[in-house]
Amino acid sequence: MASPSLRCTAFSGSYRIASGELRHVALKAKQAFDAQPERPVLVFDDADARTLELPLELPSADLLAWLSSPQTLRDDNPEPERPRRPGRPKLGVVPREVTLLPRHWDWLAAQPGGASVALRRLVDAARKVSVEDDRHRAAQETTYRFMQAMAGNEAGFEDATRALFAGDYGRFQAGIARWPDDVREHVEWLATDAFVA
Repeated sequence: MASPSLRCTAFSGSYRIASGELRHVALKAKQAFDAQPERPVLVFDDADARTLELPLELPSADLLAWLSSPQTLRDDNPEPERPRRPGRPKLGVVPREVTLLPRHWDWLAAQPGGASVALRRLVDAARKVSVEDDRHRAAQETTYRFMQAMAGNEAGFEDATRALFAGDYGRFQAGIARWPDDVREHVEWLATDAFVA
């Protein structure tokens, strides 16, 4: 689900036409679609560069009403809602399966508080240690997702992709140097955390 205040960016062809809250970007995307319906208009979530599917063929008033209603805007298929199972829903506990070897279960059973408490502690500790790596990896994935959608056919795409995942900023810059200005600038913005040491 996406809210009308979601931060996003819209492109008409290779031109950036709007950035900001979805409700404002959607209207700019609608104007661009009406002016040149043959040119693809793509709207990207700024957080992860996934495309948002908007019914741009609707009149502007209907588009705004559609944005205000609970709709799934992403182009990916969300996981279906599962029936409630035992757990503590008021605490946000979600029961899932974990597969471990017998020696892992033995160690977990010997921990104070039992397996669940020990696993939560381990996950929290790992999250604290890997926060920079997680941010770095997320920036790489987000940048690549946008590059693939907007520049997959551009010269230097393969080199830029390899450089992005290798952490080679100079080679990355060389790979995207000849791309359309708006696309290149957005890629650089998305890649900010991908090259931070």
